[in-house]
Amino acid sequence: MATEGSKLAVVAAFIANLSIAVAKFITAAFTGSAAMLAEAFHSVADTGNQALLLYGMRASRRPPDPRHPFGWGKESYFWSFMVAVMLFVGGAVLSFRRGLEALREPHGVESLGVAFTVLSVALVIEAASFTIAARQFAKVKGSRSWLRSVRASKDAPIVVVLLEDSAAVTGLVIALAGTAMVAVTGDIVYDAVASLLIGVLLAVVAVFLAAETKDLLVGEAASRADRSLIRARLLAMPEVESVGRLLTMQLGPHDILVNVEVDLRDGLSGSGVMDVASRAEEEIRQALPDAKTVFVEVRDRERG
Repeated sequence: MATEGSKLAVVAAFIANLSIAVAKFITAAFTGSAAMLAEAFHSVADTGNQALLLYGMRASRRPPDPRHPFGWGKESYFWSFMVAVMLFVGGAVLSFRRGLEALREPHGVESLGVAFTVLSVALVIEAASFTIAARQFAKVKGSRSWLRSVRASKDAPIVVVLLEDSAAVTGLVIALAGTAMVAVTGDIVYDAVASLLIGVLLAVVAVFLAAETKDLLVGEAASRADRSLIRARLLAMPEVESVGRLLTMQLGPHDILVNVEVDLRDGLSGSGVMDVASRAEEEIRQALPDAKTVFVEVRDRERG
């Protein structure tokens, strides 16, 4: 269900950004606004990013093969990382560069009414896309704060969309403010400043996303809550004396690798040990459905 919710959020963001990008480029051509052009670059970057996320989500569902025995789940994380790179290069750098050019070679901004209209409509559309992403994320957020939930989430695509939409809404507010200041004061420097601020905003979001997805890409452990749940279920088994080393790795948004050592109570036969190992694997999978690959190393205390 969480995967379907992530896909819905990505598709909604793709449609919204594609339509907005076209409108912004047309308006930037008519008005000559640097902030509007910066927002157009932002929307193009976001549209391409959603396409990358959709591809990554599809590729991550491929079944394991001899070269990839643990599956392709990390495809989702790789393309989410690429989205962060694209957001920085295709959004932040271009927006900041356009703002600097507008400061060095200022030119008049025309058709401010058209700019206001397009930015306002874009803000409504982006807000709707953000609402969809926020609702899907809220289903799995629990009682934690939004920031803690974003940092703890293993579902990179939904986090990317959530932060991208947040940046899009904020960027549009900045562009509207810059355009309003130009209309009130007649000083086009505010348009250039708005473009610079949008570039800084996108850079901050891109760096944050890159840091979060990098951890998942190189092999982040399952959450502390999931690890505690595994230990609790194993210790509840009457044959288990203690749980030793527990190693986990997030292979995908909903795919966890588990490797655990279990110390048994005295007096179990060889067949009993094998039975406990099988039941321990089943207990882990029941407690944590995302644990697709489970290895249980059973240690008989009597034999060391």
